[in-house]
Amino acid sequence: ALTGLFTEKPQSGEVTVGENITFVAKVNAESLLKKPTIKWFKGKWMDLASKSGKHLQLKETYDRNTKVYTFEMHIIAAKANFAGAYRCEVSSRDKFDSCNFDLTVHGECAYSNTLIFSADGNDDSGELDFSTLLKKRVVQVNTEPDMDVWEILRHAPASEYEKIAFQYGITDLRGMLKRLKKMKKDEKKSEAFLKKLDPAYQVTKGHKIKLAVEVANPDVEVKWLKNGKEIQPSGRYIFENVGNMRYLTINHCSLADDAAYCCVVGEEKCTTELFVKEPPVLIVKNLEDQMVMKGERVELECEVSDEGASVKWEKDGVELTRDESFKYRFKKDGCKHVLIINEATKDDCGHYKVKTNGGESMAEVLKELEVYQSIADLTVKAKDQAVFKCEVSDESVRGTWYKNGVEVKPDARINITHIGRIHKLTIDDVKPEDEGDYTFVPDGHAFNLSAKLNFLDPPKIHLDCMGNTAESTIVVVAGNKLRLDVPITGDPAPTVIWTKADKVITEGDSRVHVETTKGHCIFTIEGAERQDEGIYSVVVRNPAGEDTADISVKVVDVPDPPQTPRILSVGEDSCVVQWDPPLFNGGQPIIGYVLERKKKKSYRWMRLNFDPYPETTYEAKRMIEGMDYEIRVYAVNSIGMSRHSPASQPFVPVAPTSEPVGLCVDDINDTSISLKWRPPERIGSAELEGYGVEYCKEGSKCCSQTLHLIRKFFSEEWIPAIQGLTDRTSLIIRGLTTGDKLQFRVRAYNMAGPSAPATLAQPITIREIMQRPKIWLPRNLRQTLIKKVGDTVNLVIPFQGKPRPKVTWSKDGDPLNPAFASVRNSEVDTILFIRKTDRKHSGKYDLQVQIENVEDTASVNLQIVDLPGPPEALKIADIWGFNVALVWKPPKDNGNCEITGYTVQKADKKTMEWYTVYDQFRRTNCVVSDLIMGNEYIFRVFANNLVGLSPEPCNAKDSAYIQKTGMAYKLPTYKEADFSHAPKFTHPLVNRSIIAGYNATLSCAVSGIPKPKVTWYKNKIDITNEAKYRMLSKQGVLTLEIRKPCPFDGGVYMCKAVNNCGEDSVECKLEVRRKYPSGWDCMCHYFIAHLDTSSTLWHSALLKKTEKIPVNRKNKIQPTKAFSHIFWPFSWSCSNRSIKCVGKLFYFQR
Repeated sequence: ALTGLFTEKPQSGEVTVGENITFVAKVNAESLLKKPTIKWFKGKWMDLASKSGKHLQLKETYDRNTKVYTFEMHIIAAKANFAGAYRCEVSSRDKFDSCNFDLTVHGECAYSNTLIFSADGNDDSGELDFSTLLKKRVVQVNTEPDMDVWEILRHAPASEYEKIAFQYGITDLRGMLKRLKKMKKDEKKSEAFLKKLDPAYQVTKGHKIKLAVEVANPDVEVKWLKNGKEIQPSGRYIFENVGNMRYLTINHCSLADDAAYCCVVGEEKCTTELFVKEPPVLIVKNLEDQMVMKGERVELECEVSDEGASVKWEKDGVELTRDESFKYRFKKDGCKHVLIINEATKDDCGHYKVKTNGGESMAEVLKELEVYQSIADLTVKAKDQAVFKCEVSDESVRGTWYKNGVEVKPDARINITHIGRIHKLTIDDVKPEDEGDYTFVPDGHAFNLSAKLNFLDPPKIHLDCMGNTAESTIVVVAGNKLRLDVPITGDPAPTVIWTKADKVITEGDSRVHVETTKGHCIFTIEGAERQDEGIYSVVVRNPAGEDTADISVKVVDVPDPPQTPRILSVGEDSCVVQWDPPLFNGGQPIIGYVLERKKKKSYRWMRLNFDPYPETTYEAKRMIEGMDYEIRVYAVNSIGMSRHSPASQPFVPVAPTSEPVGLCVDDINDTSISLKWRPPERIGSAELEGYGVEYCKEGSKCCSQTLHLIRKFFSEEWIPAIQGLTDRTSLIIRGLTTGDKLQFRVRAYNMAGPSAPATLAQPITIREIMQRPKIWLPRNLRQTLIKKVGDTVNLVIPFQGKPRPKVTWSKDGDPLNPAFASVRNSEVDTILFIRKTDRKHSGKYDLQVQIENVEDTASVNLQIVDLPGPPEALKIADIWGFNVALVWKPPKDNGNCEITGYTVQKADKKTMEWYTVYDQFRRTNCVVSDLIMGNEYIFRVFANNLVGLSPEPCNAKDSAYIQKTGMAYKLPTYKEADFSHAPKFTHPLVNRSIIAGYNATLSCAVSGIPKPKVTWYKNKIDITNEAKYRMLSKQGVLTLEIRKPCPFDGGVYMCKAVNNCGEDSVECKLEVRRKYPSGWDCMCHYFIAHLDTSSTLWHSALLKKTEKIPVNRKNKIQPTKAFSHIFWPFSWSCSNRSIKCVGKLFYFQR
């Protein structure tokens, strides 16, 4: 099977006679087990290995790096008979590939006929034409000059006409002879022509020709005829008159221009014949030599340059024709011409030639010698005998043996015999140099028999450091290069396989790689690493056997960095640091450690020790208190120093703080006590981590000594009040036993540890102290609390009293039902909670806090309000002129709060669009004026209270018609005007900045007829159906209400109006600012600022929240100047943002 062994195939080429050419083939041997064998052939069977010599050289090279074999065939001083088809075959055991290519040889001389080169086979054994070994050829060179075909036919005998027609490409010989007969007639002298046309002209196809005559009269007109028809001037036929000369020029002559031409002057004329000669027919593809068996069919094929060309076939110089037995058949297919010989015999052997009028080609047909037994490949070991044997059909045939293209000569070890049909080559005591390709070439026959002699030698590894012992282990430092050059022997060259842990190491450019050279196999580690350590096995193998060896490699390195250092403790100018050894010691014992420290904000590390420190705990000294430091550690072994460890957590060398101050009892009861204290007066440069609170019983070891001795107590006598530390300056200790006398202490902790304790002056008895009950009613609950129906009520009322007081709620003097409202009590406050209010929840709520016989009370008034009902009995009291008087009654249900006004609306019955006449109107009667004469109106009234408008209006039962007054006037008929127009915003949206949590509105105004449809967008997203937004439209004023906005409601808002005539849109940016924390957003004052237009300073006076603004000289107002005024809501907490205070005046820079 073809396996594609070629990486580069030889390509077809062209060469001139006498020049050199080289054909190259390349084979990649990376996947081959043995060296590939290559053979070069000419034609189908001639092996060129036996033709090496002066004109042919075969070369072979091998690139060890790329594993590529390069085979070259050099042809030196090429000859014409070297042309033909060639083949290159390559094989390696069961793999095979072949490639065909052609060689074209061009002649040196540019004669019309092809030159045939030949040579005597006795002159040079390196000829590529095998037929030169059999008989000689005659060198034929055509040196005839290029002659006029008309002159040749005129002087040639009739028997030579056909030969001349074939040689010069004449297709119409009969017509040519007729025209020649007319040319031989004698022409009479003429008075009109001084010089007539020549009897005949010839021109090559595609060229141009000029016909010239000389006339007697220079002014006479001439006519040119072609086969009796007049020629008209054109691009191909050009007429010229120069004095007495008349010219006819024919450009780009073709076969149609082959005709009789006539020049006519008056009654006289002169005639000539023009012959258009085709270019000579060339042989594009030459004949090839063939070897045939008796009875086989033979086909000799050539290819010419023109499809219509005629060829002649000759055998041994005799022209071949179709005979009666059809021995020879001639076949033509386009440009191809084939000579077919049916059932070839020995008589058909000879030289065959094909001829055209532009060249010729020759090939030889030989009878093939039969091979009964061919020579076979041999594989032998040293000192064995090798015998090559073959058998051919002819006993008389002798032959020659070749080794690698060189003839084998008999000697003491080599014996050549020929007995009958058997030829034998015997080699005794085989040596490595006997290996090669052996070829037998029969004399007189251009083919050969080839075989290969393979020499076998078992492989052997020559290495001293084999095994897994400590003495044979190869040690390499990490990062260095390890190269092992292992000598090996064996023939054929053994294949080498390196493995590690059953994984094969291949040849390549990786960091760990192997390569094989003649007699050595090389193992290389580029920049050894830790994972390269282990046992490597090398196996060498060839058909004669195999050998193995193990090599132990150890890689040593600097150790890994130690673990992250830990700071165990710190002092005023020192610290104790500890670390863990590295996970890997680099294959060598750890000698010690090197420490470095640096200030956290510095980039410079300072070494703490110069000799390796053997322990893993170290005390670093001579540091500055209050400065942040970091420490890192290096590990050291015999190879070198490791990379540094990660830096420790930053630490500060500090001393403990002073003791907390002001320790006292804040509260106490039967089971708990509340302590509070103040921070230490001296904290130091380190952060305060927290406070530790402890206590002990009176009479214990810690309490039986003086206060000075208490500070030197034993830690096990004190009980921690809480687990860990607290960062607050107060603490409630629970779970104490009633009646115990306890001593308490508090210590402050920082990085350096606990401070001296702060203690109470005397032990404290755990017992509750009576406290009078007291209700702290919030200020907002001291007046009536108004809530809407459906709102949630959550009243939190703090109180005090010890022991825990009894809390009682009542409504309007009756105990509070738990199903009516929820109550939750704690030790310090009570909560009244109503999830969803109703009108029935309105009333007075009483709170009573009682301890034994002592009590305190408070009251909360709750008013639940709702929307009012509609007004009643709306009627039209009177109509006069353009006025209507309306009267109605207040609603029966005022929503549990005062009616603040009424909203009166009117509508024209034609349009039924409602317009507000009065808003927040206080009285129950009104007059609607400015009505339009001739229109009929209806009216309705809404009631309004603190909650809003009544859900339903009160409609008047009757309508009011405004009578027309005066004389009747008939209006002229006008074409109704079309007032429709596209929407247009008359007032745009304005960019706003609002505070989160407070409702905000965006307003704009739009006009358009018919009434446009309005859509609101936020960041180009429709928000029409969003519950968070409320859209209002009133007489063209559009309002978007944003309920309790948050920072995420900020963005670009757009209002879009669309009707049948078009659309319009406006947009604005809304910024939502966050609320200030408690204490920052409580506006307690306002500033009024005024600007003197003649200056650049704003003047301001501080005012209280609801105080009117005084404008007088106190505020620096001058009546004679113009001022601009602004209000500034102001909180003391942020007064330093943009206001300068000078005395009692505040200045704002514009």
